Amino acid sequence: MNHALESTMYDVAQLFLLPTLALIALLFLYAFWALGEFLTLAWQRRRGGGRPLLAADRAAGGLSDDALDLHAHRMLETQRIASRVTPMLGLVATMIPMGPALKSLSDGNLAQVSQNLTVAFSAVILALIAASITFWVVNVRRRWLAEELVEIAAARGKAVA
Repeated sequence: MNHALESTMYDVAQLFLLPTLALIALLFLYAFWALGEFLTLAWQRRRGGGRPLLAADRAAGGLSDDALDLHAHRMLETQRIASRVTPMLGLVATMIPMGPALKSLSDGNLAQVSQNLTVAFSAVILALIAASITFWVVNVRRRWLAEELVEIAAARGKAVA
């Protein structure tokens, strides 16, 4: 019974390799899309624009502080999730091929070991690159949004703590 459970867990874990690799590939592409969006926003900010909270506040005729905060969180949500989930997927994509690699090692099939380790390490490298990009973008954008909240509060004549 114990061997059947272990074998079933191994087989189920192997089913997740391709979906995990696909998600890492999508998040890798998304990271560069987010970087492009960030660079565009940075360029707009240098020209005096690129302030989405100010624009939303003006378009609505004045939003509450809570509404502005919620809007800022929504703007960063996908990038924040990507920066946190991608390293976890990288770890999953590293660990799944380790089972077949160790099995191949015990069978003396070094070519299969090499192939599995290549998949494992390539996946984690791409995941960490994607996570690093989105983490950096999120943190700079968070500061920009905080600056906008301060500008809005100052324009309203509120004291800024």
